[in-house]
Amino acid sequence: MAGRGTPATALLVKRKIPHEVHSYTHDDRESGYGPEAARAMGQDPDRVFKTLVAVVDGTMTVGIVPVSAQLDLKALAAAVGAKRAVMAEVADAERITGYVAGGISPLGQRKRLPTVLDSSAHGFSTIYCSGGRRGLEIELAPADLVSLTGATVATIALS
Repeated sequence: MAGRGTPATALLVKRKIPHEVHSYTHDDRESGYGPEAARAMGQDPDRVFKTLVAVVDGTMTVGIVPVSAQLDLKALAAAVGAKRAVMAEVADAERITGYVAGGISPLGQRKRLPTVLDSSAHGFSTIYCSGGRRGLEIELAPADLVSLTGATVATIALS
């Protein structure tokens, strides 16, 4: 993977975190990046997680939920002790994380943001999240994702 790594994969290697990298060919006509990843890898959409950026009481905050669900903004705000959350503008999310939409990883972001992982992740021994670009997914233990991001675990997904 020399020359093809991302800040997310580099962090996992540096910290010696057990993980697997999965790649697939992203279709540029596809806008549902998470569902596309689940289909391309033949995985349950409940086990593939998307990384979303919201503005919570003025602070950029990451919510990580299954691709089969939506982010519950009220629950995200409550999880970090705030009152109000709205989705961040795509350009702002890309700028603050250093990744492009559809490839935003919760790992290796430019600035460490408050992060909340949906509690459903703990129902799996490993989950998938973006590896830092479209068509690249990382499989790792939910506890390792929590440890690396400093995430709070809470129910933030709406089915």
